[in-house]
Amino acid sequence: MSDYRTENPATGEVENTWTTLTDEQAQGALDTAHKAFASWRDEPLETRVAVLSKTAQAFKDQAKELAEIAAREMGKPLNQGVEEAELCAQIFAYYADNAEDLLAPTDLGPQGARSSVVELEPVGALVGVMPWNFPYYQVARFVAPNLLLGNTILLKPAEICAASAERIESMLREAGLPQGVYQTIHATNQQIADLVADPRVAGVSLTGSERAGSAVAEGAGRNLTKSLLELGGSDPFIVLGGNIAKTAETAGFARMENAGQACNAPKRMIVLEEHYDEFVEGLVSYVSGLKVGNPLEDGTDMGPLSSVDARDRLVELLEDAREKGATFHTGGTVVDGPGAFIEPAVITGITREMRAFEEELFGPVAVVYKVGSVEEAIELANDTPFGLSGSVWSDDLEKAEATARRIEAGMVYVNEHGTTAAGLPFGGVKRSGYGRELAENGLHEFVNHRLVRVSDAL
Repeated sequence: MSDYRTENPATGEVENTWTTLTDEQAQGALDTAHKAFASWRDEPLETRVAVLSKTAQAFKDQAKELAEIAAREMGKPLNQGVEEAELCAQIFAYYADNAEDLLAPTDLGPQGARSSVVELEPVGALVGVMPWNFPYYQVARFVAPNLLLGNTILLKPAEICAASAERIESMLREAGLPQGVYQTIHATNQQIADLVADPRVAGVSLTGSERAGSAVAEGAGRNLTKSLLELGGSDPFIVLGGNIAKTAETAGFARMENAGQACNAPKRMIVLEEHYDEFVEGLVSYVSGLKVGNPLEDGTDMGPLSSVDARDRLVELLEDAREKGATFHTGGTVVDGPGAFIEPAVITGITREMRAFEEELFGPVAVVYKVGSVEEAIELANDTPFGLSGSVWSDDLEKAEATARRIEAGMVYVNEHGTTAAGLPFGGVKRSGYGRELAENGLHEFVNHRLVRVSDAL
C-alpha cells in the first residue's frame, strides 16, 4: 500500500493512492525550487499580491468542494470544512490587502549616519511539513506570507491528505503562480531530512507531533537551518464565574470541533468548586447530544477520527484512565461498525498516575478538574509541558484578565478560546514549539531583516 493515500475514515475504504518520490525526484524538486527563487523574488510586488488575491477568491468559490475532499481524507464534517476554506480565504486576502504596509522598510533614524533602514528580504527555498487535522488552514498560514515575501516552497502534506494538497497547488497555479515556486512533494521522512540538510534550503516549518518536531529541529540545528515548530497542546480552560450554563456549552463546542483533533482545543477544563457541578452537567448535556456520523451528511456534528490508528491510540489513554479510577460521565467507547468512530467523552477524576494527566488527548475528550481557588487553578493550568494557549471565563473582566496573564502560553484569551484570525499571531512556548505564524509575525520567520546603513562620503 502506498504511504500517500486517501483512506476514508468513515468507511475504511482506500479511495486513492499516490506514488512516493524517489530520492532523485526529491532532489529534482529542490533544484527546481532553488532556480525558481531567483526569478520569483524579483517579481514586482503587485504580481505576488495578485496571486494571493486570486487564491483567496478560489478558496471562497471552491469551499464546498474543498470541504468534501477533507471529509473523505480525514473525517471533517462539511460545515466545518467550509469554514476552514473560508478562513484560508481570509488569510490569503489579509496578506494581499496589507502587503505594502507589512513589507514596508523600517526607518531606524540616522543614528550617526545619513540613514539606517531595515528591509525585509526573502531567504530562499523553504520546506513545509504539514499535518492532517486542518489540511488547508495550516498550509495557508505557512504559504501565504512566504509567497508574498518571495520565498519558494516545497510542501510535504500528511500522508492521508495528498488530495487536498494537490488542490491547493492547482489553485495557486490557476492564480498565476509560476512553475516551481510551490511544489507538493510526496516525500519520505528521510528525504525531508536530506532536504533540510541541503544548504539550498533556507528554512523548515513543521506542524505536528513532538516526536516529529524533535527530529526536524535536530536536523535543522545540525545544519544551521532556521526552523519553526507548532506542536501539541494541553490548553487550560479556567472557569471563574459568569454564565456557567453558556460557558459549558461553549467549552463543549470548542473541545469537540474537528472531533477534538486540534492542538489548541481546550483540553483541560479547570472549574472553581462552586461552579463545578453546574458546569459538568451542562457540558455532559451538550456532548451527549452531539450527532456522530458520516461527515458528508448534513446534520453531522462530529465525524470519525482521522484513522483507526489514531482512534486506537486515544482509546489506549482512555482505558488507562478508566482502569485507574477516572469517572466517565458520557462517551469514550468505540462505535461498532466500519470507520474510526468513537463516542465523545466527558471525564473527571484524572490524577497524576494516569497517562492522560500529561499526554495530549487528541480526540473528542473533555477533561474537567475541580479547584478551590484561583491560585490552585493557575498552578494546575501551568502544570503541563505544553504552552500553546489558554483561556479564562468570568464576568469579572479585571480578575479574568489578571488570571489569563499568569497562564504560561503563547496565546491567552478572556471569554473566548482558540480564536484564529489572519491578523492574530499563532504559536506557543515550552513543548508546544517556537516561532509564530499569521499576522505580521508570520512574515518575520523566514526573512532576512537586512540593515541598510548609509553614511556620508569620506
